[in-house]
Amino acid sequence: YGGLTGKTKIDFGCGDGLYIPFMNIMSNPVIDQSFVESVIIRPGENQNKAQKGDLFFNGSSETPEEVGMCSVLLDDIPSLYLNSFCFGFRFNNDVNASGLYFAYYFRSTAGRQLIFSLAQGATRYNLSKTNFLNLVVLFPDNKEQEAMAGFFYDIDEEIKKLNAKLAKCQKLKIGMMQQLLTGKIRLIDN
Repeated sequence: YGGLTGKTKIDFGCGDGLYIPFMNIMSNPVIDQSFVESVIIRPGENQNKAQKGDLFFNGSSETPEEVGMCSVLLDDIPSLYLNSFCFGFRFNNDVNASGLYFAYYFRSTAGRQLIFSLAQGATRYNLSKTNFLNLVVLFPDNKEQEAMAGFFYDIDEEIKKLNAKLAKCQKLKIGMMQQLLTGKIRLIDN
């Protein structure tokens, strides 16, 4: 399904609806629920709502390597929509598949090569939804999908914690350098 349609600049930044920005999909295998923005959705508008378990792909990029980056929505967020530069994919009810597994798969080397083979363009690369839907993807059973996806998710969470710790240490270093280099504090008494 497609993202928001018929919107103008004045519809964004206010309203009760929320939408997933392009960069949330580009940057995260799992949609960061703190990185959504507001949009006005008027009564009677026919917009596609995003649902828990949906996969999202950016439909175009300046490089073929960046087209078709994939993210999954793991949370129930009411009145959530997708930006107009991306498309959503929802598994049929009878398909036993892990959206988290596929988000990581389409970001892996094998998944990127598969998407790269579909990229069309010269200066701007696009991913055709029709060609995407014709992909044949082999995948393990659901139990193995869940195990692999959980492993990668846990690693991502650990990386986030380490990056937060690194940022904190960098701020501490900058603060200490400022104090030491301006002479406000000294390490050695004379």
